[in-house]
Amino acid sequence: MTRLNIDTDYLADTLKALLAIPSPTGYTDTVVRYVSAELERLGLPVELTRRGAIRAIRRGHQDRGARALVSHLDTLGAQVKYLKENGRLSLVPIGNWSARFAEGARATLFSYSGAYRGTILPLKSSGHTFNDEIDTSPIGWDHVELRVDALAFGKPDLDRLGIEVGDILAIDPQPEFLDNGFIISRHLDNKAGVAVMLAALKAMTEAEVETPVDIHWLFTIAEEVGVGASSIITHDVASLVAVDNGTTAPGQNSSEFGVTFSMADQTGPFDYHLTKKLVELCQEHDIRYQKDVFRYYRSDSASAIEAGADVRTALITFGVDSSHGYERIHMHALRSLAELITAYASSPVEIPRDYEETAGVSGFTRQPTAEAEQTLTPDAENTDLPQT
Repeated sequence: MTRLNIDTDYLADTLKALLAIPSPTGYTDTVVRYVSAELERLGLPVELTRRGAIRAIRRGHQDRGARALVSHLDTLGAQVKYLKENGRLSLVPIGNWSARFAEGARATLFSYSGAYRGTILPLKSSGHTFNDEIDTSPIGWDHVELRVDALAFGKPDLDRLGIEVGDILAIDPQPEFLDNGFIISRHLDNKAGVAVMLAALKAMTEAEVETPVDIHWLFTIAEEVGVGASSIITHDVASLVAVDNGTTAPGQNSSEFGVTFSMADQTGPFDYHLTKKLVELCQEHDIRYQKDVFRYYRSDSASAIEAGADVRTALITFGVDSSHGYERIHMHALRSLAELITAYASSPVEIPRDYEETAGVSGFTRQPTAEAEQTLTPDAENTDLPQT
């Protein structure tokens, strides 16, 4: 199959729409409804788990040995830790992100009685009051507070407003889409991955692409807190490709351009054969790529494996500068990922044994080893060497 054309205008518009929907972990119903409606518009029936993870299956020639693609809808956020006597709110983070990036953020607080706007501020935020202490105060979640934009000058006022411990806070994304292709925003992890998957599906639908096996389009709702794809993989899925952000930073090989393959994260190496296949598809379709290893990172694939899913896993990413902060990506990487997804979905099945959950050793994969490259000795000529 020739490389499909990706509608980058659709991709950008979808990303803008996703960023405009607050969806910190624990408050994802609205974004689930939006993505479900878009999947149905693109022709796929939608199934939701009880909590709201999405499964949409695009049928192929066979249902067994299905392939799955996964992104997560939830983002970082915060939660009310307690109500302070000064009328402000102590916070804890949802997900792992620095209070450095929380300082100065505009946010929406969701309470049972309604939504309130506010700003996350350092405890000592006024230079006119604290002079140099504004630059020497400690950094951390114990050293910031939410100033609610309402008449709240003490704890009784907060009680009157209906604000309670545990209320969830969504951080404004503040997106910018530049003419040179750069996109700057909070929460590109992983709303950009969701937009990529939808853009790939749109391209396949318009081109009427047929696939050898079913393709499961999965969207999870709690990846930022480690739950991810722990309960959405069905037994007919043989391989799972996670679409998420790469870590463009000093000492890393990720890039804001092309596809970045994660060869391993903190949970260990990704599947040798699936990753190799994806790399070869990039080579075949002239898609730029690079490889990286992530030390402090886990994705939906990790939660699936830890929950007991016996699937091959790979992680394909768009390079993000300043991940979990004010993130920056480039449209080139998003388009490249969408192109790879379409190529993978339509590619032939190379490990038919994976149609079955368990089988004998016949047809099981082989990995090249150093022994395979050595000159055979007379005693070794008839040995069963690994295939290359």
